[in-house]
Amino acid sequence: MRQATRMLLTLGILVILLSTLAGCQQGVSESRQKIMLFNGKDFSGWKLYIPDENVNVNDIWSVKDGVVHCKGKPNGYMRTKSKYANYLLHLEWRWPEKPANSGVLLHASGEDRLWPKCIECQLKAGSAGDFVLMGGVGLTVDGKDMQNAERQFVVIPKKQQSSEKSIGQWNTYEIHCDKDTIRCYVNGVLQNEGSAATISTGWICLQSEGGPIEFRNIYIQPLN
Repeated sequence: MRQATRMLLTLGILVILLSTLAGCQQGVSESRQKIMLFNGKDFSGWKLYIPDENVNVNDIWSVKDGVVHCKGKPNGYMRTKSKYANYLLHLEWRWPEKPANSGVLLHASGEDRLWPKCIECQLKAGSAGDFVLMGGVGLTVDGKDMQNAERQFVVIPKKQQSSEKSIGQWNTYEIHCDKDTIRCYVNGVLQNEGSAATISTGWICLQSEGGPIEFRNIYIQPLN
């Protein structure tokens, strides 16, 4: 009996050790998949853009305590220097003072300009989750092709009531760019989904547009 008890105890310890090791290996794998776009210290890997060359971009954007602070005026954006495709984008934002406007620009490319050719996931207060097609790009939503080459902006409203949090609280955006499909979740709520996007790779941009906004915890995870 004692020998059987010892064997069971040994097997139990072995199972726990193997489970712990497997968990550690999984955690390492997940951490390798996560690509931090913002290091919490500076704008390494980003370009700060304002159309007016007389404006010092460092007066508009700054970093403190792991948070990007953007004054929101004049209009422009901070963008990744690298281009990305097939990823889950995670970011957090909040309005430190009052509701304002901003956006996440996906698949942007070409020359830097105020309204680049891209697909925007809206951040305007009360409208987070809207799609905005810029520069004639196409996207199919609910079976309808929304492309209109004659319009600079095509707005596609979000599907649910606003899932944004109160002013001063942190919100989470998770945006899935899976080949030509885009899904955007605001605080865990699926707010919009489109397919057959006519662009599927490019820069990721965060807008300065209207008022102070803060960002943190910005990263992507590649999708298979």
